[in-house]
Amino acid sequence: MDPAAWDARYGEAGRVWSAEPSRFLVETFSALPAGSVLDVGTGEGRHATWLASRGWTVTAVDFSAEAIRKARELQRDHAPATVGRIEWVRADVVAEPPRPAAYDAVVVLYLHLPAQHRRQVLRGAAEALAPGGTLLVVGHDSANLAEGVGGPQDPAVLFTAGDVVEDLAGAHVRILRAERVARPVGDDGAAALDAVVVARRP
Repeated sequence: MDPAAWDARYGEAGRVWSAEPSRFLVETFSALPAGSVLDVGTGEGRHATWLASRGWTVTAVDFSAEAIRKARELQRDHAPATVGRIEWVRADVVAEPPRPAAYDAVVVLYLHLPAQHRRQVLRGAAEALAPGGTLLVVGHDSANLAEGVGGPQDPAVLFTAGDVVEDLAGAHVRILRAERVARPVGDDGAAALDAVVVARRP
């Protein structure tokens, strides 16, 4: 992970990612009562902004200053009423784990790390849940390299739902959903393959 490289990427004109939230975030959180949520690796802030617009109080963390700058712009331009509802935090999510039992929900969306760091971040994410809290993890599935489109091309940072379940073993969460999902990405029928895991702390 190189903050300078991501600063350079996010520093280019235009957006790196879509401004629309992940469909899996919408599916999972539309039925949940709003509370406090931690967005791990927020990037340009599309998920944090969507959550804030639904009444959540958001802590959004990324190690790229340029990502945080663009995230603030997205919030200001697309959801000005949410200003003050998101705390934008520049921090390394690997080196700086969140406070235990501090959030009603945690989302880790398309954060791709080597396995050791991924496990560390996901364990910290699970520990950050208050009782009854929900964890959503989504990323490009390992099978996406051969069977899907887009996403990282380094197999070392891809994972399966099963990998996430193993990462969370012993973390005192109950797995509610763990599957590979085909996500349409174009009008030609092409799809990306995503690993999707939903867990809850009892």
